[in-house]
Amino acid sequence: MLSALIVMAGLAILIGAVLGFAALKFKVEGDPLVEKIDAILPQTQCGQCGFPGCKPYATAIANGEADINQCPPGGDDGIRKLADLLGREYKPLNAENGTEKPKAVAFIHEESCIGCTLCLQACPVDAIAGAAKQMHTIISGLCTGCELCVAPCPVDCISMEPVTETVDTWKWRYPVFQLQPQGGRAA
Repeated sequence: MLSALIVMAGLAILIGAVLGFAALKFKVEGDPLVEKIDAILPQTQCGQCGFPGCKPYATAIANGEADINQCPPGGDDGIRKLADLLGREYKPLNAENGTEKPKAVAFIHEESCIGCTLCLQACPVDAIAGAAKQMHTIISGLCTGCELCVAPCPVDCISMEPVTETVDTWKWRYPVFQLQPQGGRAA
């Protein structure tokens, strides 16, 4: 009985390893053009372009289903980069999608927060920490400034605070990389 269980467990591990290898071996890579377009987009995941996030918008641009001028957070600079990449004519930002604004992050005025969790549900990047009926706070290093948490707040305790570009904040919309000390590896 015990040996049968051991054999079955070993077989399950073997099958899992084979399936895992097959998944790695046959991994389908994404469209390189979509990846290049997505790299230009600001990764706010705000939906102002009419798509549920930056990657779906990038896919639509690559497929010729969307104009390059629909992203307010990417602004004029993003439109110019997309036009250059795609060899398309520059178009000014489509005002129907919003206006270009300075970089900002959400701020919760914690003394007013009632812990309703509506902001947690609205945040596309999980930049809000808190629990039901408890105070919430923004993890500013993760906040993309999409503003999606502002409207659902029933007590208007969330505001957008401008981010001034400094040595510490210049990378706010890019992945955070650890600097490695000279002669060693990052801890």
